[in-house]
Amino acid sequence: MLNRYRRLACLDVETTGARPTHDRVTEIGIVLVDDGEIVEQWSTLVNPQASIPEYIQVLTGITNEMVADAPAFEQVAPAIAARLAGRVMVAHNARFDHGFLRNEFRRLGQRFNPVSVCTVKLSRSLYAEHARHNLDALMQRHGLDCTARHRALGDARVLHDLLRAFVAQKGADAVQGALDAQQQRVSMPPHLDASLLDAIPDRPGVYLFYGDKDVPLYVGKSVGLRSRVMAHFSGDHQNNKDTQLSLQVRRIEWIETAGELGALLKEVELIKTMAPLCNRRLRQTRGAVGFYWDAAEEPLPRLVEIGQLELADTRHLYGLFRSVRQGQSALRALAQAHQVCLKVIGLEQGTGACFGWQLKRCRGACTGQESALQHRVRLREALEPLRLQTWPYDGPVGVRETGADSERADIHVVDQWCYLGVVNDAAELEAITRHASARFDMDTYRILSKFIGGRRRGLDVIGVPRVPTRQERPAIFL
Repeated sequence: MLNRYRRLACLDVETTGARPTHDRVTEIGIVLVDDGEIVEQWSTLVNPQASIPEYIQVLTGITNEMVADAPAFEQVAPAIAARLAGRVMVAHNARFDHGFLRNEFRRLGQRFNPVSVCTVKLSRSLYAEHARHNLDALMQRHGLDCTARHRALGDARVLHDLLRAFVAQKGADAVQGALDAQQQRVSMPPHLDASLLDAIPDRPGVYLFYGDKDVPLYVGKSVGLRSRVMAHFSGDHQNNKDTQLSLQVRRIEWIETAGELGALLKEVELIKTMAPLCNRRLRQTRGAVGFYWDAAEEPLPRLVEIGQLELADTRHLYGLFRSVRQGQSALRALAQAHQVCLKVIGLEQGTGACFGWQLKRCRGACTGQESALQHRVRLREALEPLRLQTWPYDGPVGVRETGADSERADIHVVDQWCYLGVVNDAAELEAITRHASARFDMDTYRILSKFIGGRRRGLDVIGVPRVPTRQERPAIFL
């Protein structure tokens, strides 16, 4: 059937919930397959040593009474390990099953790290034209039946049937190729312990690579730390940067966050405070500029360093650029696109008509053919797409980010797009707004405006009781 995958263990677990670090296994089913044929079917209920929620009992049919006299995981762990030894573990959404078994074995002080493949990923690879790849959708699509849906052995049997259907429809070579793509070989750098990967959680956060003498090499972020770190050391997918990191890295650290927003903010903070050698794009922050234009008070926009502005002045800021040259180039491009006079806005010197007038790229503000008011209106229209998002609140707010497993919640404190820090209790919000110094950073602004402006799922904005006055708010600096 599958020459390179001759010994398989199709596996499914039922649990008390969806959190591998908190919830427990209630049932496990394993179907052993040799050369495409089932050689053993094994299952057992497991006493989770915790109550099964009512909705889980309804879904699986496994009740507290059924598991009361079942063996604890410690008693069945040897049988599980023996059946998986030397086999490729097949699971639907393998990350779920692997995560639960890994945590169960960890509680016993044992490692669990079998070679595994995921039939969700396999289906997506082979049938990319379809949007849904949950088990019910696949059973319907491929005409498969399950005698005991949401019971471990019944679902494990379906996985064997599913593999047979994939081979029948796509051919063994195509299925093996898709399985090979999942089996990216991870070659750990020689100076690192291979068991380190087992300790890295597959949760949101940032990771840090250090070289000789603890020199920071690289800071990265991911919603799945372990998978992302493994990707750096994948023998099949190394780019030049990953190759160099593999040779130089001596130590790895990681910091967990509640979700993607916290990971992004922490990544920016660490890169700019630690200046890792391989994070060149975000390391340089000084000298960032923007166009400041309070049209009610000033005739033309002026290019200013962000650090010159107070918090409230960001509402008159257009564009964020890493240098004066980049800002001038952007303004020049806008001027040409909107027939704005380069001489009037200070990008061209000399007397008489500007060069653009001769090329019909200027409507004559420099020659009196267009009034100053008309020119200002068009300039305002040209700059408008670059305007910073208006801060949508009266003062500082806390953005509560809850993790997917609801085990952790962080509150990110923000004022006028300036990140003040993170707290874990709403009671700490007012204290941090009194004592934290504000820092406007264009990379942080882009992250916050995307998340707060779009109100991503899993975020909840809560107000801060005290709103600082303009005089109380510290000036922005870089």
